[in-house]
Amino acid sequence: MAATASSYSITMRLYTAPDHGVVGAVATAIASQGGVVTAIDVTDSRHDRLVVDVTCSAADAEHSKDLVSSVDGVDGVTVHKVSDRTFLLHLGGKISVESKVPLRTRDDLSMAYTPGVGRVSMAIHDNPEDVRKLTIKGNSVAVVTDGSAVLGLGNIGPGAAMPVMEGKAALFKRFADIDAWPICLASQDTDEIVKAVEMIAPGFGGINLEDIAAPRCFEIEKRLRESLDIPVFHDDQHGTAIVVLAALTNAMRCVDKKLTEVRIVVSGAGAAGTAIVTLLLAAGAQDVVVVDREGALSADDSTLSAAHAQLAGATNPRRVTGSLQEVLVGADVFVGVSAPGILDPQWIPTMAEKPVVFALANPDPEVDPAEAGKYAAVVASGRSDYPNQINNVLAFPGVFRGLLDAGASHVTTDMLLRAAQAIADTVSEEELHAAFIIPSVFHTDVTKRVANAISGRGEG
Repeated sequence: MAATASSYSITMRLYTAPDHGVVGAVATAIASQGGVVTAIDVTDSRHDRLVVDVTCSAADAEHSKDLVSSVDGVDGVTVHKVSDRTFLLHLGGKISVESKVPLRTRDDLSMAYTPGVGRVSMAIHDNPEDVRKLTIKGNSVAVVTDGSAVLGLGNIGPGAAMPVMEGKAALFKRFADIDAWPICLASQDTDEIVKAVEMIAPGFGGINLEDIAAPRCFEIEKRLRESLDIPVFHDDQHGTAIVVLAALTNAMRCVDKKLTEVRIVVSGAGAAGTAIVTLLLAAGAQDVVVVDREGALSADDSTLSAAHAQLAGATNPRRVTGSLQEVLVGADVFVGVSAPGILDPQWIPTMAEKPVVFALANPDPEVDPAEAGKYAAVVASGRSDYPNQINNVLAFPGVFRGLLDAGASHVTTDMLLRAAQAIADTVSEEELHAAFIIPSVFHTDVTKRVANAISGRGEG
């Protein structure tokens, strides 16, 4: 049976015969189909019927329908209504705006709004640097997307991207107490996106670019970093790279190897793959080979695009060629940020001793983590239902907390390296294990450690 997930959790309202034994029959029916019952509540009991709410998790949407059919087939049971708990959670959106000051009297209004607010506006006009102190700018981040590369869903547009950007804003608030705002732009033109962000930038202390397709995202980030006086951070690139480096640092500790000496194969030459490679090289990795659909990228290949040629020029020092299967032979590390199912688990034994496999394509990884675990010494994925989840939530809240606290105007490679080390160091020697190379996103120290690393304050 496929692993069940809370993201496919449903609640069925059942009308049943007045026999409490039917509850057990319902639970058995769900289990027989591979579902997991998480709650059963008898909400009403009468002489002629019971009303029962059953909550269970499934592997996917089709599996959810199978569970409903199975329950509906139990004698004496009628499925009255089915609620998808994920959709219920999103009704009306996931974030809101709240006033931080009381607005109960005319006196309150005279200070928070006119005429008192005019004095504050003039103070900022006279001393522009005070805008960070006297407005929300000092604690605000714009989460900007064009909807062109949303999760693993592709180019689904700005409206469909909105739930993801709302979720990102909620994570900023939960983990770093930062007020973040979803900005979903109705354009996929580079010039228009850059201009739009430049125009809204005065109201924000930082810009988080999100789910913008490569190679457009590279130019957008570059131009905004040059034109703005606030930090610009593309989380799909740099957030992913930070957490991958952190996890790989600890994986190397588990297998007793050095990052500077291992051979690394990265599958995927898009935004995430490029940033991961760039940060690995900055951390001292010497032998990195990038593979895309056509095979290994090599500087000898004159047919490469400009972005791929630049990536090839910085990697593959042995000028190897061939498919992913061929390039993997003798490699110590595989990092996948590409497509599901492209890595056959039988290829892993051809890698070096104690191989490390990071299969990060989401929601379906390059190789099933359970299958990879039969051959690899350390396995990580982007999924929350397996050990060693590579999750950007470990990085971006702390990164922006540190940038805002320091009043930083830009992001440096050294900051990214320090952030990765801070995450890695959160796992103690006593905790470190092949199934625990990266801390939980709920670890109470992660955001603080990353923020302090970014601002240069040490652990604190």
